[in-house]
Amino acid sequence: MSDMAKKILLAGESWTSTATHIKGWDQFPSVTHHRGADDFLKVLADPGFDFTYMLCHEAAESFPATVEELAQYDAIILSDIGANTLLLPPAVWIQSKRFPNRLKAIRDYVLGGGGLIMVGGYYSFQGINGAARYHKTPVEAVLPVTMQPYDDRIEMPEGIEPVAAAKAAAHPVMAGVTPTLPYILGINEVVAKPDADVLLSLPADEGGQPLLVCGTAGKGRSAAWTTDIGPHWLPNEFLHAPAFRTLWLNLLGWVARA
Repeated sequence: MSDMAKKILLAGESWTSTATHIKGWDQFPSVTHHRGADDFLKVLADPGFDFTYMLCHEAAESFPATVEELAQYDAIILSDIGANTLLLPPAVWIQSKRFPNRLKAIRDYVLGGGGLIMVGGYYSFQGINGAARYHKTPVEAVLPVTMQPYDDRIEMPEGIEPVAAAKAAAHPVMAGVTPTLPYILGINEVVAKPDADVLLSLPADEGGQPLLVCGTAGKGRSAAWTTDIGPHWLPNEFLHAPAFRTLWLNLLGWVARA
């Protein structure tokens, strides 16, 4: 990895599942753990970026708590990690001790020149049953979108192909990205802020909701990618399309400016 590589912290995109297997009279439980960003990181492998992948249960305790700690990274990606995981570290939840508000730290990090991307999912933006809880938080304040106060998922089982905005081609994030993109199966519904750039969205006849929005906050840059970076909302065909790698390397380079 080059010493000049941009350092990216990807927090979230993991989960643990429990199941009960019933076989006639008998039953037994099983537990499985899932790392949802492994394929995403393989696709984006590049000497220009040095990724730290912090799983949800690790982030609860180890996600940086101050601007100074965040400053070791050029950009932060929050992917499918609800606000509670960042607001309730063990010191607060178990020991009733005071602890820095990490949502405020993220805000101040961006305002000071850091980069931030929120990736869509069931525990991103407002999320399933509104449980991701980023609406009206300091994180929303530095994203280029505002969030809904309710469950914001739009499920699209039929698959919808996103389209590029008319002026998107002039934006550096879209350099070399083909205008024809594969289908997606869902997004979080957001509203672009007035001074933000909507680069990709659903077609107008499908509602026109944003898929990729870029903007600035203070000295920093931020982006909202309102679908996932893996199943189920982002099919493998999209993840492995050349346009996806080009788009995301552009996006990371733009957000993680020095």
